[in-house]
Amino acid sequence: MTISTVRKPFSGLAFAIALASGSAIVATALMPAEAHAQRKKDKKKKSDKPDYTKEFVAAYSPIDEALKAEGADAAALKPQIMALTSLAVTSDDKNALGGMMFNAGVGAQDRAMQLQGMELMLGSGKVAFDRVPRFNFIAYQLANAAGDFGKARNYLQQAINLNFSSETVSSSDLQILMAENFFSAEQNVEGLAFLNDAIKARKAAGSEVPDNWYRRGIQVGYNNEITPQVYDFVLGWIGDYPSPANWKDAVNLTRNLNEFENQELLDLFRLSRKVDALKDAADYDYYVEAADARRLPKEVKDVIEAGYASGDVSRDNSYLTESLETANGRIASDRAELPALEADARKGTAQLRTVTAAASAFLSYGEYGKAIEFYTKALTMSGVDAAEAMTRLGIAQASQGDFAAALETFGKVEGNRAPIARLWTAYAEAQSPAATTQTPTLQELTGG
Repeated sequence: MTISTVRKPFSGLAFAIALASGSAIVATALMPAEAHAQRKKDKKKKSDKPDYTKEFVAAYSPIDEALKAEGADAAALKPQIMALTSLAVTSDDKNALGGMMFNAGVGAQDRAMQLQGMELMLGSGKVAFDRVPRFNFIAYQLANAAGDFGKARNYLQQAINLNFSSETVSSSDLQILMAENFFSAEQNVEGLAFLNDAIKARKAAGSEVPDNWYRRGIQVGYNNEITPQVYDFVLGWIGDYPSPANWKDAVNLTRNLNEFENQELLDLFRLSRKVDALKDAADYDYYVEAADARRLPKEVKDVIEAGYASGDVSRDNSYLTESLETANGRIASDRAELPALEADARKGTAQLRTVTAAASAFLSYGEYGKAIEFYTKALTMSGVDAAEAMTRLGIAQASQGDFAAALETFGKVEGNRAPIARLWTAYAEAQSPAATTQTPTLQELTGG
């Protein structure tokens, strides 16, 4: 049977980033009359003398003067500005017109006009090299705001390639913005792939991965139920930021995205307890129900008493009170039966049910060496639930401190238990930072 559960919440994964405002980054275009002075300032060669067509200069100059006049109405002048497009023949013509369009667009609050002006300037090849990264970023902002996500992505990639950064936008921000571009275009799988690659690149470079990168990947993956990719972000997050609150979110997310049977939930609750993330009173009820005071009395007793001691559960909880009474009444006889169960499980003629019962009992009592022995034996027997046996073998190995063996074991778990095994993998890796065993990703395990 599956334990009835409600969709468990996890704390808000808020995301925010400061963006440069188009109106705050006004490009100053070179007007034809200023070209000579700018050329001297930039120490250009005579061969670099701007090349403007007479027709363009004649039409451009009066409009430029009108825009500079006090109280100029850029929006009213837009038709005249746009009419210059057919006269802009040379690269210098296009660069000057682009600057006029952009500035007029800022004044008129016309983003389409701003973008057209920025594209003219960038396409002219006449923008000063040190301005090109910023101009590409502005073009990205404008195209993105217009919903032209493909165009925006191209400009953003150019800004990334040119190492753009500013006081408000870091090179790290550009990576998350690229992912956001995919998300805005509802290309969530592609966005998660880009963000995951960016995380891997930062780790390979020895750089810290921002917390909000993981959170954003989790948020998008969770809200859109994109599995198994979402688990890559979850595992990286709790690996780099392993607080009890984050672990609790990771466990709840995994519960929400899967339909787990009670024995699967039991191993998830065991992990919650290990990482101090077992906090909700309802989860104690679920844990005790999955463990069953008649089957695993010592574990049930320990869990309930730990809940009382921490204040996470009330002694007025009748279900837990009754379960504790059952456990206390069962422990003595259960312990007395262990030697006979152990002997029977070691026999060559032992049935799978006996071997797995012994393994489960010793795991519950914290006798991990014996649990490892019997789970290992069970895995050689016909009819064994390999995913369950390997999950619990890994738990016993990790609990005994053999993290390298645990990592190897968890890496072999497939099917519905794979997400649970991956969370246990993250726990084992955190306990053994020096471990070098490479375990497959959940996507590799599931063939995704």
